[in-house]
Amino acid sequence: MSIWLQQQVEVATRGRGFYNCCSQVSEIVACSGINTGICHLFLQHTSASLILTENADPDVRTDLEAYFSRQVPDGGDHWKHSAEGADDMPAHIRSMWTGNDHSVPIRSGRLALGTWQGVYLWEHRFAAHQRQLLITLNGTHESFVA
Repeated sequence: MSIWLQQQVEVATRGRGFYNCCSQVSEIVACSGINTGICHLFLQHTSASLILTENADPDVRTDLEAYFSRQVPDGGDHWKHSAEGADDMPAHIRSMWTGNDHSVPIRSGRLALGTWQGVYLWEHRFAAHQRQLLITLNGTHESFVA
């Protein structure tokens, strides 16, 4: 029998940067009792992203930020939309490029992430925010039998 569960979690950010959400999501998956299924993650914002990336070497995240800073610079008169500051429009572009949702398989009651993968909220704004992450689980309690 397939079951559906949904839970929203709040992720507090302290401004631009990466926030590891893996333990929050993993705990919800573990408590669900789902053995085989899908965990869909949806970040309900347009100026932050949800990414799967390297979780061992923080230089990867430093390089990602440096790359996007060059590609989508803050400020300047080339942006019309600046209602909330110099990082406003660049945050929307970064979010659009990197996305706000992912689906991760659940195998043996755990997220089936690769060895070096982690789930991160990438805050694109300079100011602190309370971000909402909607977690939807679908699966079974039984092991998958082919």
